[in-house]
Amino acid sequence: MSIKKLLIAAASAAAVTAAAASTSSADQIVLDLTHPIPTFAPTEGDPTTPDMSQPWGDPTIFPSFGAPAVLAISQFPTNQGHFDLGQLIISEHHGPHLDAASHFVNNDASMEDGGMPASERASTDELGASDLIGRVVLIDISGRVQSELDKNGGVPSPDTSVTNFSNDSNAVVTAADIDAVADQLDDGVWLVLNLGWSRFYFDPNPDFGTGPYINGFNHPGISKAAVDRLIEIMEERGIRIGGIIADNIGIDSGDSAIGDDDQWTNSWHAHVRLLQRGVMFVENAANLDQIASVGDASACTLIVGAPKHVRGTGGPSRILAICDS
Repeated sequence: MSIKKLLIAAASAAAVTAAAASTSSADQIVLDLTHPIPTFAPTEGDPTTPDMSQPWGDPTIFPSFGAPAVLAISQFPTNQGHFDLGQLIISEHHGPHLDAASHFVNNDASMEDGGMPASERASTDELGASDLIGRVVLIDISGRVQSELDKNGGVPSPDTSVTNFSNDSNAVVTAADIDAVADQLDDGVWLVLNLGWSRFYFDPNPDFGTGPYINGFNHPGISKAAVDRLIEIMEERGIRIGGIIADNIGIDSGDSAIGDDDQWTNSWHAHVRLLQRGVMFVENAANLDQIASVGDASACTLIVGAPKHVRGTGGPSRILAICDS
């Protein structure tokens, strides 16, 4: 049996054991890397639209490419009480979520020799268990991000002259960061980018992009040069990592995400180049600093609890890591 298959089998067994016992063993810890997703009752007369005045619990919201989640509760009565039954309406890419390879469809100009046609990219129902589990390779730039934030009292500014998270800064994941973990990269591993950014996730600002989390698209992430270097390494070695997880809105740095103009020209560099190679993403993760504090991040196995709906381009996910303590 190959090392990869042994890893998958061992991690799968560990996940089953952890789920059955609802606790970790003496020599393992289970980390939850998932933000909660606030839900709202439906608007009267329109069950698909959230009534923002009727939250279920904490009304805090967060920046998202999808509308806030709608949860309608109905009741199924018995003589001993009743069942609460909820109907959930939620965007695939809302909150902590998976981007399947099918999420981006390249045009002819952006297709590359190493890419696969859109028709061959797996949707969520086509993903196997081994696609959603893998050894962790950690890149932790939270210290560099904090140093940049310290220039403005710990608060991000959309003005790059105040806090600079552009691709030419040192406060993003660089090609040198990829080179530093190059010897750990292999088939199926998950690259974990700890940016220290999830503290800004909950933000009631209703104007997308103006709050601190997106910060006018001046936020940390993986730079264009780092993406290009990662692809070079994969092609040189004939390997493909399983995916990338980050505690920001979309894996890319804001500089890479927004592109050249307000028409999204040359935008989302990581999405354009990596999804066509079958490398998946998990976005809006939480608590990635816990992996950094484990000591040996390679002793952690990432598990992405993604939905298995037909033709899915991704979906809200529960993200766990099982680590040797």
